Amino acid sequence: MQKLQKDDSHLREQWKPIQAPYGVQYQRPQVAPLIPNLAPSSIQSKEEFQGPVKELTWKFPVAPEEPAQPDFNFDFQQPKPSNSLAVQCWEDGIHVEVKQDFFGTGQLLVPSLMSLGGCGVVDIDAAARVLIFHSALQDCGGEIVVTEDELVYIFTLDYRPTALQSTPIVRSSGVTIGIECHYPRRQNVSSNDLEPTWIPFISTKVAKDILVFSLNLMTDDWMFERPSNVFFLGDMLNIQTSVKQYNHIPLRIFVDNCVATAGPDVNSAPMYSFIENHGCLTDAKYTDSSSNFLPRVQDDKLQFQLEAFRFQESSGAIYITCLLRASGASSQIDEDHKACSFRTNGWVSSDGSDPVCGCCDTSCGLRTDSVLSKVLGFQWEGKAQVGPLQVWESKSQVKNVV
Repeated sequence: MQKLQKDDSHLREQWKPIQAPYGVQYQRPQVAPLIPNLAPSSIQSKEEFQGPVKELTWKFPVAPEEPAQPDFNFDFQQPKPSNSLAVQCWEDGIHVEVKQDFFGTGQLLVPSLMSLGGCGVVDIDAAARVLIFHSALQDCGGEIVVTEDELVYIFTLDYRPTALQSTPIVRSSGVTIGIECHYPRRQNVSSNDLEPTWIPFISTKVAKDILVFSLNLMTDDWMFERPSNVFFLGDMLNIQTSVKQYNHIPLRIFVDNCVATAGPDVNSAPMYSFIENHGCLTDAKYTDSSSNFLPRVQDDKLQFQLEAFRFQESSGAIYITCLLRASGASSQIDEDHKACSFRTNGWVSSDGSDPVCGCCDTSCGLRTDSVLSKVLGFQWEGKAQVGPLQVWESKSQVKNVV
């Protein structure tokens, strides 16, 4: 202890100010800091002891290539002329019977839109679906032509369809047929039946969305994409929507809405909306067609049929654009996620949940839980388009296309 005190006394003596001459004073020298400043090189060398950083090897997943569609035999079926007109030339008049399924497409003619030389239908056979006309030879626009051997009375049977109800579309084209009654000037009256030769059709070209959603035109058995782009009025367009799942959770696809336009611009006119209200296929309700959703067989695919049509006033081109939505396959079918078809007894769901279709006649607004699921990322959507569909009005045009 005495030694320590002695050493401490000696240390204090070292810091004692040095006596200097008058007017000069020396200050105590500063003591070096206990912890010296570290050079940047020493800090860097310390960080190196933390170990090497691993190279980042994760990459975005690559979408697998779609398998090529195999070759298969596709028989293009053209409609046959329908024997839908019968004419009887009487001694003093004419009797004409016209089948309502005039074109053989299943689309019935509207009686009020057909006339014989400006005269309307006089009777309808509802069971046989036949329209009946009567006229004297000099009435209903009948014109007479006299030849050396015959008297020929000429009539015009005319059909001019209008747009279906409140829509801009038609499913049959206008047609004018000349009817002649030949009366030999020196023989008994005879008559010959006339048959229409008008055959309608449309052509379709498929376009695909290159992202997750797709809209494809399929063959009648739904096995392949349809290789031909030719259709006829009365045919059904088999349309399949799908969503690629890749690295997503299992998804269920819905068709939120679909419109048909004369051009690729979805906002162009004329425009016909045939799927509305978050999945209500309204075409059958508006036009009495057979359009419908098929029962769902896969969550990531949805199929529907649309009866072929054309715009009343256009060159015949039609584009179909749909907003497609997908939600988790485990989510519930509700008013905002549904596929509903119209029947004579009401609306039915392709998923077997008919009560969710009850809003199709009113308004199916987005529910709170549906909006929340979209915000949280459990709902995806995208647009897809098929077109153009081209309407032809003669069989010779089909031969030029096929």
